[in-house]
Amino acid sequence: MQTLVTVLSGIALLVWGTHIVRSGVLRVFGGDLRKVLSDSTSNRFHAFLAGIGVTALVQSSSATALITGSFVGQNLMPLAPALAIMLGADVGTSLVVQLFSLDLSWLSPLLIGFGVLFHLSRKETRAGQMGRIAIGLGLIILALQIILQAARPLTATAGVKVLFGSLSGDPMLDLLIGALFAILAWSSLAVVLLTAAFVASGLIGLKVALFLVLGANLGSGILGLIATSGGTRSGRRVALGNLIFKVIGCLLAVPLLGTFESALSWLDPDPQRLVVNFHTAFNLLLAATFIFFTEPIARFATRLTPEDPDNAPIKPRNLDAGALETPALALGNATREALRIGEIVERMLGGVLEAIRDNDGRRAREVRRMDDAVDDLYTSIKLYLTQISREALDEREARRWAEIMSFTINMEHVGDIVEHIIDDLEEKKISMGRKFSEAGMKEIEELHGKLLTTLRLALNVFVHGDIKSAQMLIGQKVSFRDLERAYSITHLERLAGQTPESIETSSLHLDIINDFKRINSHFCAIAYPILEQAGALQPTRLRDEFVNGRTDGNPRANPRVV
Repeated sequence: MQTLVTVLSGIALLVWGTHIVRSGVLRVFGGDLRKVLSDSTSNRFHAFLAGIGVTALVQSSSATALITGSFVGQNLMPLAPALAIMLGADVGTSLVVQLFSLDLSWLSPLLIGFGVLFHLSRKETRAGQMGRIAIGLGLIILALQIILQAARPLTATAGVKVLFGSLSGDPMLDLLIGALFAILAWSSLAVVLLTAAFVASGLIGLKVALFLVLGANLGSGILGLIATSGGTRSGRRVALGNLIFKVIGCLLAVPLLGTFESALSWLDPDPQRLVVNFHTAFNLLLAATFIFFTEPIARFATRLTPEDPDNAPIKPRNLDAGALETPALALGNATREALRIGEIVERMLGGVLEAIRDNDGRRAREVRRMDDAVDDLYTSIKLYLTQISREALDEREARRWAEIMSFTINMEHVGDIVEHIIDDLEEKKISMGRKFSEAGMKEIEELHGKLLTTLRLALNVFVHGDIKSAQMLIGQKVSFRDLERAYSITHLERLAGQTPESIETSSLHLDIINDFKRINSHFCAIAYPILEQAGALQPTRLRDEFVNGRTDGNPRANPRVV
């Protein structure tokens, strides 16, 4: 019993070590790795090499699938190069398996000692995070040694012989078990290393081990689907295409398993090395075969996951690349696309009120999807504007460029705030079936109505640049702040009167009216550039906020730097 517990502990330590390395690498090199992947779409071979390098560092093809899927979902990368990246990711995983299959027991204490020293002494620095990575690598090596040493006595026990005797080389059963182990461990890397260790200890036969390795590859494909399940359909196609590669590869490899075994035995007859070499050979052959078929597989994956017409992503309509050489036309295109963001934000605000009033979870999810659309359009407009030659802009066009950028930034911030409201609403009200008091709901509805009025005025100011309307918009900020303060006081009075609904929803109520005030401030900020240019922004706190890049007196509400 003690031996079995030791083996299970070693497995847990192996999984934990791979998690530490993966999270540490993403913290230190995450931005660089994303840049490498996004810049690798020039041809399939560059994408393949990028996939190898990134996955060799993060030690997880599912993490690579998540990053790549997000790029495809944001239309920053076509699907075919993304599939080439995933072929490289599988080869990268097999190279990591090759490394950890070597006898590195001497390296484990050095890595752990170095890692602990640097991580504890410089935790918040880059060197401290490198120490975290070293700890993870040391734990992986130590875990493999624990498993190997503890598994040897298990081979002689009757119970273990019966348990592993059920793995008799039946392809379907062994593939299923290998895939299940990979999903449970959240790492095909850990399963392949564990399989090699079991073969070396005599727990399982070589044929069973090879089937388990194929199953682990299938499991890693399923893990990619799970990792990208929360993204867009276009992003999920990356994992689906990669899984299609693996399914076809396994179907072709099963009848050729004897040939693989003979060829790899000639290379290195040691069973443990043979298992590791089989994993590498399978992924190399898979990549060599399918690197030329990424386009057809991309089309097939797209047909398997068509866009739902009700939830189809909102794509830019007006950002004509051919107009970039004519700044006036390009700025007009960007203005029309920015107004689409304003229209989506208006629909989001309408959905928020319905979700608040009716505890409507479906509407809450729709609002969250609309925020994804706002983020996508914001990114598209920002990239479009950066392609306009700033040298070709005259003074008026340069001002308009800045106004469009400021408008889209403020609208994107509003989308984020609305999504935050939805998150709180689902957690604190919808899931618990709570309701606001009648008076509290009327206050929220009145503030919401004023928000919509401010938004429509802000859209008018953005389009026409009317100074009088801009001054009216700034006035909305002051009146809204006064109303928010008055409603906060009346809410506290209801609490003092022991109104049950107010007591249950107090924090949520105050958070919502405060978030409404922040949204209103972002709408009003659209007037600042126009009044500043006209010299009509008086030297008050409002002017100071604009000059300092603040929108509501709250440092957290600063527009992000583009």
